[in-house]
Amino acid sequence: MDERLQQLAHHIVEKISKEVRKESKKNFIKFGKTVGIGASGSPTSYIDIVAENVALKILEKSDIKVNLLSEEKGFVDFGGNHVFILDPVDGTRNASRGIPFYAVSLAIGSSRIHDIEYGIVQNIPTGDIFTAEKHQGAFLNNIPLHVCEMPSADLLSSISLGKNYTTRAGFLARKGNVRSLGAASLEMCLVASSALDFYFVGKNILRVIDIAASTLIVREAGGFVKTLTGADLDMGLNLTERTSVLTACSEHFIRDYLQKA
Repeated sequence: MDERLQQLAHHIVEKISKEVRKESKKNFIKFGKTVGIGASGSPTSYIDIVAENVALKILEKSDIKVNLLSEEKGFVDFGGNHVFILDPVDGTRNASRGIPFYAVSLAIGSSRIHDIEYGIVQNIPTGDIFTAEKHQGAFLNNIPLHVCEMPSADLLSSISLGKNYTTRAGFLARKGNVRSLGAASLEMCLVASSALDFYFVGKNILRVIDIAASTLIVREAGGFVKTLTGADLDMGLNLTERTSVLTACSEHFIRDYLQKA
């Protein structure tokens, strides 16, 4: 794909991360304050608006024409053939509580998750950058990534708890060790890097902006991303569709889970 698109995407991610880190020192008390309702129908926080505005200003001035799909503004047509699928701050609640596990996620595509060509997820507090290009592999800070060959005997999973808990998650909760980390894009990237064996969200709550980049990263690292039906995850580039997610290093492990849970 056009290298200039990749460079523009990285520029946006880096500028958002820098701005969010700056705001965390200057206006932390305002981070999680609700200031409206976004295009997806979800509450919009102060830091979401700050981060998204960084991307909008860059794209408005850019000579490279690329459209934007983002949490607050929805779809913005800049006359391009490609779309930047952006979650400016994934893990807003973590950010607003000072928990250092939240990210900016940006993918480059055209119509569906299956045709995503490039993805970036940056852990904002640590600066770690996960990237993937279709058919070119996945990387963490430019070091190649690959999922573990098989889930470890001492299984470590991250599952969605609280109001998004489902009884099927209980199977994982009783098997090995469980976390609930609060930032889907980063949790999926932890599967790609073998830090986690499994990531599970049992309700149809995730939007394409949450998982577009991380889905490519997991798949390019050799992992699998499915829905509760067992089908490969795919969805259109819009804010109306919602999905469940099962992410693991092994397709066999996902099938086994779906049969037993």
